[in-house]
Amino acid sequence: MKSSLSFLVALVATCTRSYAAEAGMPQLDPTYWASQAFWLIFIFTILYISISKFYLPKIKDNLDNRENKIKEDLDNASKFKEQSEAKLKEYKSILENAKKEVTKILMESKKNLDNDIQSKKVLIEKEIDSEIIKAQKEILDLKKNSISSIQNIAENIASKIIENLSGDKLNESSIKATVEDISKNNIGKYL
Repeated sequence: MKSSLSFLVALVATCTRSYAAEAGMPQLDPTYWASQAFWLIFIFTILYISISKFYLPKIKDNLDNRENKIKEDLDNASKFKEQSEAKLKEYKSILENAKKEVTKILMESKKNLDNDIQSKKVLIEKEIDSEIIKAQKEILDLKKNSISSIQNIAENIASKIIENLSGDKLNESSIKATVEDISKNNIGKYL
């Protein structure tokens, strides 16, 4: 098709009268067209061969290298993304396990503390109960001892009062019997 087109252009140019050639433009003179066509075809053939054999393969190699580099970078990016997602899942599972472990340790510690507090509470309550029993026993002993002391003091005071009032010394056994009788009747109020 190219050859037929160039032939047609050459035919039209030869058949028509070229006014420009007469005016001094040798490019339009049909006598020079053959040499111009030869050099045109020669130059374009050399350009075509040099571009197709030297420049286009380099450009194609650069484009292929760029495409391969982009594919490689995308593959690496997807691998890194998968690795980061795996690490994130691993981190989340470790964090979740740690939370469960902390909760478990906290519950065990609370249970141990509660048990320890409960056992100490029981021991302290036993000690308090024993101290209360001792104190009650001591108080009861003091009351019993104080009653006999009170009776002795009451006997002494009563004998001295009677002696001071009457001037006679009474029988201590009768005073003692009277004080014991009164204290036996009133002892229930104080014990």
